[in-house]
Amino acid sequence: MARRSRQINLWIWIALTVLSGGSLTGLLPFDIFSLFKSLPSQQASNSSDSGSSGMGDSGVSTTFDSGRMSSSSAPAGDFVSERPLLIASFNIQVLGQSKMSKSDVVQRLAEIIRRFDLIAIQEVRSKEDDVLPRLIQAANATGRNFSFLIGPRLGRTVSKEQYAFVFDTDRIEYDPSSIGTISDPDDQLHREPFVTRFRAKTRDTTSAFTFWMVNTHTDPDEVPQELNALTDVFRVMQSNRTDEDDVILLGDLNASPSQFGPLRSIPYLSWSVEGVPTNTRRTKTYDNLLFSSAKTTEYTGRWGVFDMERELGITAAEALRVSDHMPVWAEFSQWESGALVQ
Repeated sequence: MARRSRQINLWIWIALTVLSGGSLTGLLPFDIFSLFKSLPSQQASNSSDSGSSGMGDSGVSTTFDSGRMSSSSAPAGDFVSERPLLIASFNIQVLGQSKMSKSDVVQRLAEIIRRFDLIAIQEVRSKEDDVLPRLIQAANATGRNFSFLIGPRLGRTVSKEQYAFVFDTDRIEYDPSSIGTISDPDDQLHREPFVTRFRAKTRDTTSAFTFWMVNTHTDPDEVPQELNALTDVFRVMQSNRTDEDDVILLGDLNASPSQFGPLRSIPYLSWSVEGVPTNTRRTKTYDNLLFSSAKTTEYTGRWGVFDMERELGITAAEALRVSDHMPVWAEFSQWESGALVQ
């Protein structure tokens, strides 16, 4: 296993926004908590409801404690865990008040969200905190149960961005003690990645696929330097826990696989998207999902770029109103490789 990098020092910022049953239940302030290596297994409480434990209206826990992997139970009745997970990344260009004021755009974003189980979102850009709650409300208008986690506002200029994870609580749960933003004191990254450990929600939690998600968006003017730093981040995340080496680094890298440079030095590094444009104008392959083919054998080999024009039946101009990037996705088994499913 890779050891701690000398370049990236990891601190954890607890940043938790919980959405239960389609309504915002609370926001936690960001707080430097502890060294990432020694992060304790404890759930963060909801600031507006100290009795909250991540339970939705259905009574099914959407969280799991990393120290007690079987702490949450699967929902009864019809259960959709018997298919692989669809994990996506989507740079929603300047997701803020202006975009949320366009009802047609919001409905198309909601439809895209409903196509996947877990989505890493880049470029949330608003001074107000209502953007993600409103978007999730639209996604849940059909009766679905999506929720989200959002990181702090990041950036070196006055224009700050946030990362977010949006996930179907019927299919995905997360470890509250794992939520964090990677901070590098040497300022190698313009927007430090947002990380969380997730688990597929299955009938047998001991055999469910667990994995780190590392959400990132490189600065287009500093791609080589940031890819070098992300190489260290990936290696650190792989070795952060002795019981977890599945790391999926995903986002807008502003680089095609041929430009990954130092990232390609990671043993068995693999990626899902190659040879297909990921921007809406179809000129660049900037968005991707990266993982170790030796460690993350849950990857099924299925992947794609969500063509908004074809999938949503809209024009190129209408697609650009949604974003200048298209979502990219890959499929992973809901079960840990080699697990004996009961």
